[in-house]
Amino acid sequence: MIVELWHLAAALYLAAALWLAVGALLPYGRPRPIALVLLVAGALAQGVGFARLHTLAAPPPLTDFPAAVALMAWIAVLSAAALLHRRRLELLAAPIAAAAFFALVYGSAALGGATPDASAAGRWPHLHVILASAGLVGLGIAGCAGSIFLLEDRALKRKRPLPVPAELRAHFPSLEALDRVGGAALVLGFPLLTVGVIAGMLWSQALVGRLWGGAHATWSGLAWLVYLGLVAARFGAGWRGRRAALTATAGFALLAIAVIGAEVAT
Repeated sequence: MIVELWHLAAALYLAAALWLAVGALLPYGRPRPIALVLLVAGALAQGVGFARLHTLAAPPPLTDFPAAVALMAWIAVLSAAALLHRRRLELLAAPIAAAAFFALVYGSAALGGATPDASAAGRWPHLHVILASAGLVGLGIAGCAGSIFLLEDRALKRKRPLPVPAELRAHFPSLEALDRVGGAALVLGFPLLTVGVIAGMLWSQALVGRLWGGAHATWSGLAWLVYLGLVAARFGAGWRGRRAALTATAGFALLAIAVIGAEVAT
């Protein structure tokens, strides 16, 4: 039943992403209300699935990578729904909903392979995963906003509109809106990632008697240092616009490589 609920949620996420793109092409299209209903319904279905996990005799730990990816999908969808409350941000919410679809498909497919893990007991593992996942989502939104900013900025400088229908271009966020979203997402995402890393250190201390060690900690630390530099550049050196968008995009690419690398290494 849990897998079925997650499949339903994934289908609703995909439908929302497609409707945000296709609905914008329709005459006088207003894709936001329907997409918001689809995202909220999907989040509810996935939330019920999460609740039912705890009714299993041996529920998979939240520290299991597929479960963590599914959690990130859920947080991302809630973030996309929040973005839809602002006009002309629907085409920023669309790739987030699409990414949540793929993440949840992966999470549900790997759900049955997880086994109970005694090292995941206690509050620190769960705090680490929840906070780090929320931080990753925030930084992912900053990276997504930065990518769209770079595409629009490049088109404007070349005086060549993006190769998409004019009806769709009319729904693109402005450069100023993308810059604001990227900055706000960084402000939220980096502190959450920081606290998540600290919770992971305390988990390591409780588990093996040391705060740092292993491939996962090394990759996480490298990713955190990269983002520390990005935050300092944006809010200390006053980077805005194209430079901020480029660093946010590159930073999240490095962060994704770090997360995947940590999973492969373990």
